[in-house]
Amino acid sequence: MPKSKAPADVRYWLFKSEPSAFSIDHLAKSPKQTAPWDGVRNYQARNYLRDGVQLGDLVCFYHSSEPPLGIFGTMRVVRAAYPDFTQFDPNSKYYDPKSPSDNPRWMMVDVQLIQKFDTPVLRENLAEHKVTAGMLVMKKGSRLSIQPMTAAEWKAVHQLAKAKPLT
Repeated sequence: MPKSKAPADVRYWLFKSEPSAFSIDHLAKSPKQTAPWDGVRNYQARNYLRDGVQLGDLVCFYHSSEPPLGIFGTMRVVRAAYPDFTQFDPNSKYYDPKSPSDNPRWMMVDVQLIQKFDTPVLRENLAEHKVTAGMLVMKKGSRLSIQPMTAAEWKAVHQLAKAKPLT
């Protein structure tokens, strides 16, 4: 496992995934509880992956699009951005025939499970808390699958989950 960053250097993120495509349980069953976060096909989310998300950053795992919506646990970034191999696979639903292999358009990171919350923090719980109600994921029309979080939001999510925050 890579060295942890000093707390001041850690960034916090929220990654969204439809649980039928890839859930926290899928991550928990992956070898070494580690998997690539692939298939991001939005330029702003790609930019966050490419330019913002760094090795050692901490991530909330948000189940989206299928009820129950909410944060089901946390992950750590264990490999910084690299080309998403699915963009080059014609059999992948994420195939992008316009992405040049010498200058790939899409990126991904590898994540490792830190913890699955005993009690998920549902969207309703986020809406009721003074800190988490202001998260980007709570904004109307916010559909980005990769979103920054603040340290205060990270701590509040853990408070709602009755889990100890890793910092």
